[in-house]
Amino acid sequence: MRKPGLLSQIIIAIVLGILLGTVLPAPAVRIFATFNSIFAAFLFFCIPLIILGMVAPGIADLGKNAGRLLAVTTLIAYGSTVFSGFFTYTSCRTVFPHLIDVEAAVANVDNPENALLSAFFNIDIPPVFDVMTALVVAFVLGIGIAAGKGETLKLALTEFKSIVEQVISAIIIPLLPVYIFGIFLNISCSGAAYTIIQVFSRIIGVIFVLHVLLLLIQYGIAGAVAKRNPFRLLYRMLPAYMTALGTSSSAATIPVTLVQVKKNGISEDIADFCVPLCATIHLAGSTMKITAMALAICMLTDRPYDLGLFSGFILMLSIMMVAAPGVPGGAIMAAIGVLQSMLGFDQTAIGLITALYIAIDSFGTACNVTGDGAIAVVMNQIASHHPKRETRSAEGNENNKPSYHLK
Repeated sequence: MRKPGLLSQIIIAIVLGILLGTVLPAPAVRIFATFNSIFAAFLFFCIPLIILGMVAPGIADLGKNAGRLLAVTTLIAYGSTVFSGFFTYTSCRTVFPHLIDVEAAVANVDNPENALLSAFFNIDIPPVFDVMTALVVAFVLGIGIAAGKGETLKLALTEFKSIVEQVISAIIIPLLPVYIFGIFLNISCSGAAYTIIQVFSRIIGVIFVLHVLLLLIQYGIAGAVAKRNPFRLLYRMLPAYMTALGTSSSAATIPVTLVQVKKNGISEDIADFCVPLCATIHLAGSTMKITAMALAICMLTDRPYDLGLFSGFILMLSIMMVAAPGVPGGAIMAAIGVLQSMLGFDQTAIGLITALYIAIDSFGTACNVTGDGAIAVVMNQIASHHPKRETRSAEGNENNKPSYHLK
């Protein structure tokens, strides 16, 4: 029998947690609270290691054979991600008060951590270093390696990255449904589950609308730069969007994205360069989901959410998204350190945002992938004005078969 996918496991965990939380005795709930306490301690121990293992090699790889187009593509991808974060924050801060009765939510839920049953015992696993130290060390090492120094260190960091990815895929992700089950079991037992479900069902609808608006903005800018019809450009990317909905993976969607980008008249060399790179570093849709959910949780639990606080959060989150690991749930795993250090999220808030993120992961991935096509349009226009670069253009040749064939 085929094992359910991660999304199915998360949904089952949430439903079972909510249902069983109303009938299980307190000692049974405390067993899962104990597991959650240990798992959370291990997770927070791993976060600085994840940051170091992902960010340092990511920066080093971006610097390899770095040229003008690589630098410009990376800057545009980061700018698009930052714009997505601020666009989301501004929109949601305007809309959420009309959808969420914040005062009632805070009165009913307050901080869920305060109402939860405690663990039988706790195990303290202090991190080797804190999140900011990990980030600074990753920047120093990555930039140094990108400058051509430390090939041996680069090999070591690459191996360390593979270890971190193995920890995520073999330990953290498989245990995540149990952790989320424990979170919702305890929340349901405390009586706060209904309010949380009511609030986040509306928030998910807002996020979907914002995804559509973000794509329209991205393609509006791309169309203006290239003097092309943005709606036609976006329409041709729909197969990539639908494929990403099914796979929840930017990497798995690359073949389809390449085909559709080339049908938009992008030269083969720009498409072959831009699409795989952006599939790794351009996560505007993921940033949108995390920002919106983080803002909602801050409102729900009476945490601060002023512009100054979220400005720093969005700028740092966008950096983390550039280096997010390419495994299921990798973006939210990379973001946990920033959520913890900058917004003060406890394990309950982390559990909530992780569950909700994965529940609509495919929509964020589809937004990421489709947005890559807009960046490719802009980069194609920039490259066409580069005096030292000749591109093999496919513009106006929409019926031709691209050189990249699906298998």
